[in-house]
Amino acid sequence: MKEKNETHESKYIQQHLANERTYLAWIRTAIAIIGIGFLATTLHYNTPLADIYDQTLAIFISVFSLILGLLTITLATFIYLRNRRNINAQTFHSSFKLIIFMTTFIGFILFVFAIYYLI
Repeated sequence: MKEKNETHESKYIQQHLANERTYLAWIRTAIAIIGIGFLATTLHYNTPLADIYDQTLAIFISVFSLILGLLTITLATFIYLRNRRNINAQTFHSSFKLIIFMTTFIGFILFVFAIYYLI
């Protein structure tokens, strides 16, 4: 019976699988953020509001959500690759800065979205 060779990454299978799950969660989050922008636009154009400020705010929410979603995908990919490298080198550190960054911007989108629908 032939034995399989152990790779360097196979020593840390659990960590790599957790890193992949985290990456996929960030991708789902990015899709949801982009969806918020489409929701703002769709709801805006299905309401009788026709004020120029309403249209500008709806477009701002949509564009900002799209940019933030794309930025989230880019950062998630970068962090996934960095974590992969750090897991193999056994120098992993958690990335709390990304969590604070994303929480701030998602909170901002929701705040603007709430203002838009309360006005």
